[in-house]
Amino acid sequence: MSVLAILGVAAQASLIPVAAASAEPGNKSPVTWAVSPAKASGADGRPWVELELDPGATAGDHLALRNLGDREVTFSITAADGYFTSTGRFNMLPSDARSVDSGTWISVKKQVTVAAGATAVVPFTVKVPANATPGDHAAGIAASIHSQGTSKGSQVDVESRVGFRVMTRVKGVITPRLQLGSTAGYATSWNPFAPGEATLDVVLENTGNVRLRVGAASGTDPAAGAKDAGGSTTQAELLPGEKRTVSIQVRDVWPLGAVTLPVTVTQAVVETNGSVNGLPPILHNVTVWAIPWPQLIVILALTLMAGGLLWGRMRQKKKVQQLVREARQLGRREAGFDRETI
Repeated sequence: MSVLAILGVAAQASLIPVAAASAEPGNKSPVTWAVSPAKASGADGRPWVELELDPGATAGDHLALRNLGDREVTFSITAADGYFTSTGRFNMLPSDARSVDSGTWISVKKQVTVAAGATAVVPFTVKVPANATPGDHAAGIAASIHSQGTSKGSQVDVESRVGFRVMTRVKGVITPRLQLGSTAGYATSWNPFAPGEATLDVVLENTGNVRLRVGAASGTDPAAGAKDAGGSTTQAELLPGEKRTVSIQVRDVWPLGAVTLPVTVTQAVVETNGSVNGLPPILHNVTVWAIPWPQLIVILALTLMAGGLLWGRMRQKKKVQQLVREARQLGRREAGFDRETI
């Protein structure tokens, strides 16, 4: 069993340094360490590595591995394909999963021993295959230790690791492309004189070959953000082939049957220097069925009440008419009886 302790930082936190990890193998003192990009002389302040290379090219770089504990530790160094999680954090495949992309392009020393309080600068190389496809390829590189833990009463091997991402853009034709899909739901207000709330689930899929920063907000003005139409907005980074579902809450939607709600999707190419190159926003219409159940119930209740009153009046009228007929018949009989007596 392999457990990822810490890897990288949040996708948007580009200025936050890589954090340290801490693990306690067996009964020994805790091991604490940190990993960051570096030059040959030591850490250089980069949060991760960004490369732009031709197919078949090779680039060299370094990582700084700091042992913050009080004893010597031997660390394993691994590289693997990377991806963004559903929460927008960068991660890399576990060590028991097979990498098929840029995680296989990285060559690095498999083990490094670092004295207590010391820092080791470890070189690594990234070799792009000659047939690599143009666009962005994500990987991660990490230092890890193994310790023993328990799960449901059984001993398991726990891998704790910390590292950073290695982003490689292969030169060639760059094709940004975003595909949209959506579903919608409606929450009715049981106050018949108040509107309800719609939930729009917009699926954003990066079908191009370059990393995109995307956002979605209800309404037609991308600058209005969460204030527009009472909805909400979010930003996320998508690697090629990744998809993300963004949920948008839209308030004050009246139940008028099939209601069309506009969503504005912003998109931008994330460049290797960290800047973004904005692309035209996409206007996407989402149809939600807003059935006016409270209003229908009120109308039904009013109809039943009106029908009941009408039925009661008709019944009362018929009863009065029956009494009048009976009185007339009784009067005729009495009048006939009197004539016979005279």
